[in-house]
Amino acid sequence: MFKHILLPTDGSEPSLRAIDIGIALAKSLGAQVHALYVATPFSAVTYFAEVIQTPAEPAYVQGVVKLAERCLEEVRKRANAAGVAYDGNYTFDHRPYTAIVGEATKRQCDLIVMGSHGRRGLDRLILGSETYKTMLSTDVPVLVCH
Repeated sequence: MFKHILLPTDGSEPSLRAIDIGIALAKSLGAQVHALYVATPFSAVTYFAEVIQTPAEPAYVQGVVKLAERCLEEVRKRANAAGVAYDGNYTFDHRPYTAIVGEATKRQCDLIVMGSHGRRGLDRLILGSETYKTMLSTDVPVLVCH
């Protein structure tokens, strides 16, 4: 049924719970997993970018890459412990859900397993939900784990 499962991660507890579920599902189905960390690119305010040259961007990128590598390593460890084939990468995108949908398409994933922070009402309206946006933007089934 499912042979290629995408596991987007941000390192949060809901994300790690979804990863464990995705890996267990992959093990039971003989599937492989692909982990994805999506980072938001450095955003400088245009006005300030014109006034000063900021050295903050390289430091930001280095920090984000280290975080992404730690998160992906955690998924790799969990997949290896379960005996599940693993691959993973990170990318930068201002809209994480578009990167997730794009990666699912590129990797020919037939399932996306994601965590949800469980925001409701006004918080969801203001903060949005990458999981919800992903669900609305793809034809690939999305398993949402709380």
